[in-house]
Amino acid sequence: MLRKITAYFSRGEIILWLSSVMLVMTAFFAFDRTNCLSLIASLTGVTSLIFNAKGNPAGQVLMIAFSLLYGIISYSFSYYGEMITYIGMTMPMAVIALISWLKNPFNGKKSEVKVGNISRNETVLMLFLTAAVTVLFYFILRHFHTANLIPSTLSVTTSFIAVYLTFRRIPLFAIAYAANDIVLIVLWTLASIKDIHYLSVLTCFAVFLVNDIYGFVSWRRMKKRQSIQY
Repeated sequence: MLRKITAYFSRGEIILWLSSVMLVMTAFFAFDRTNCLSLIASLTGVTSLIFNAKGNPAGQVLMIAFSLLYGIISYSFSYYGEMITYIGMTMPMAVIALISWLKNPFNGKKSEVKVGNISRNETVLMLFLTAAVTVLFYFILRHFHTANLIPSTLSVTTSFIAVYLTFRRIPLFAIAYAANDIVLIVLWTLASIKDIHYLSVLTCFAVFLVNDIYGFVSWRRMKKRQSIQY
């Protein structure tokens, strides 16, 4: 089992994953120690990102689990926008993305998805849909008296772009998720000011940011390699 893992992931990827896990666990034991659901969600999310960076559909399976767990955590701090976004949008879209990734393997390899393309017209459509979803969610979140309304709405915007690009198998999905991570870092910084226990969640998204940046670099390499091999 260990041999298969070291053969599949590069040394740098293993170091990135282990470092991410150590940071998440250190933050949990330093600032929380009680909310085990937060720890499980963070470890699930970190692991999903390293698989996503490889274009492996297993990453989407783990993202589905993370979305559910994160939705529950968000509800505990009245971040209804995050709860609705992840359970009502990110999780269903991760299911759709999983199906898309499974249907589009590269050269028949189930462990690597074929990198997709997006036209200019579809990009315009995506931006139009993003604007519509953002406006809709703004009023929904305001109705439910969501804490930190503007950052929560921005999280919806970046999340929608990220899940759409993930479904279409476009490398820029990782950059969209990185933008979402920055928004979430702001959100959970505000939450941590009121409750120090949420510093563990804040650390989680700081770790996610690093992993998503690596994910973009990895997908760029993957796209170049696939274009040569295809």
